[in-house]
Parts: sequence; structure tokens; C-alpha cells
Amino acid sequence: MKVESEEKVYDDINITPMLDVAYVLLLIFIIMTTATVQGITVNLPKASSTPSLSKPKTKAISITPDGTIYLDTYPVSVQELETRLAQFKAAVPDLPVVVKADASVQYQKVIEVLDVVTRLQITQLGLVTQKLVK
Repeated sequence: MKVESEEKVYDDINITPMLDVAYVLLLIFIIMTTATVQGITVNLPKASSTPSLSKPKTKAISITPDGTIYLDTYPVSVQELETRLAQFKAAVPDLPVVVKADASVQYQKVIEVLDVVTRLQITQLGLVTQKLVK
């Protein structure tokens, strides 16, 4: 007796699983590329094409409404402010400083900070204000 094998011979290839993998990879690629592009749209300022040569970092002095003085983001007293600014001025002679004071701060606090800047002979000084909207 002859036993016939009941094996079927397939003459075509099922490409459905391969297409599923391709679609998943395409979907991952689309999600990853759009995730890196998203964000808030801003109008960036234009810069010259010449590279800047070690521009000194501007130091920001902020005075809050309660009279607390901050050098960059660190709270300091008037004496600490003078000491730290003197150290920065020794490292960078043309140290630029920006003073930002709240509109409701006592005028005396601003004068104390400006006195420190004057004593240290810092000539590049900026006072931050808000544009008046009419």
C-alpha cells in the first residue's frame, strides 16, 4: 500500500506580515520625525555670519518687589553682590551688566545696586524696561 503524503505545495509567498512590519516602521518614522520638529514657533533674530570671539556673558541683577537682590538666579546681599561682581570684573574687564527691577520696588534698592556698579567702574550697564503700550 502506498501512503500518499498530503503536503500541499505553495507556489506563492504571503507578503501580508512583511507589509505589516513596513507600515509599523513607517508609522514610527513619521511619529519620531514630527516629534522632534514640534514646538512653539518663534521669529528668531538674525546674527552675523562671523563667529563671535569669546563674548563675555552678561550678568543680570534682578530686584524683586520685596527688595530681594538676585545676581543671575542666586539671591545675594548688597555686599555679596559687590564681591561677586568684583570677581567677575577681574576676569572680564568689559563686564556687561543688566539691572532689572520691579516697578513697585523701593527706589533706594535700585540706587544701592547702581552705587555698587559705579564703585566697580562697570561701564556697560543696561536698565531693563517695558515698552509703553498706548
